[in-house]
Amino acid sequence: MSGHSKWSSIKHKKGAADAKRGKLFSKLSRAIIVAAKEGGGDPAGNLALQNAIEKARSYSMPKDNIDRAIAKGTGEGGDGAAFETVVYEGYAADGVAVLVEALTDNRNRTAADVRHAFSKNGGSLGTTGAVAWLFERRGVVLVPADGADEDELMLAAAEGGAEDVELDGTSFQVTADPEALSAVADAIEAAGFTIDSAEATMVPKTTVEIEDESTARKVIRLIDALEDNDDVQEVYANFDIPERVLEAVVS
Repeated sequence: MSGHSKWSSIKHKKGAADAKRGKLFSKLSRAIIVAAKEGGGDPAGNLALQNAIEKARSYSMPKDNIDRAIAKGTGEGGDGAAFETVVYEGYAADGVAVLVEALTDNRNRTAADVRHAFSKNGGSLGTTGAVAWLFERRGVVLVPADGADEDELMLAAAEGGAEDVELDGTSFQVTADPEALSAVADAIEAAGFTIDSAEATMVPKTTVEIEDESTARKVIRLIDALEDNDDVQEVYANFDIPERVLEAVVS
């Protein structure tokens, strides 16, 4: 999963840039609105909302924005009923599995846009169940490795309920049950560590190794095209691209 983790770090940096333009905040707000509508406005009793808030916090989304989104979802500040969750499954170049989660108010528009992104970038849209089995939902916290003591991080993460801590490139990847994500992130922060991101995500069970730069570019272009869609909330893929190749294709 090394490529997945490195890509997560790069996505976070790209996401921070998007946040400055407001685009990412819009997607984060939409996720909070839907979670609050479906499960209520109390994070303590709504895991989806708790995880949506944790992710928003990791991107420095202002508390006022989070509170407004919750209010909108519960009907106090508007109606979030128009959005529905849709999942698309397909393949990128070299058989890389791609899982796309969207929140949309127009299923036909989103399906057409997602299909176009796949076909334009060397991929193909599959049927329901085609690749979902290759992923599992986990809570993942990324901590910059620079200056971080691994033993102390492992202790803090374990106290929060984490299952594993793995050094991957320039980041430590802390893995936990999604229900323990918030507690793990809080424990790590309380121990004085900086958190790059904390989110409930789909982690690949197996990966496809990509050494060829041309193939890697096709995969990254597809992911970029999908993530650029306003309706798409998350894109997951099971590639493993060496750091030297990844740096070359995203530079």
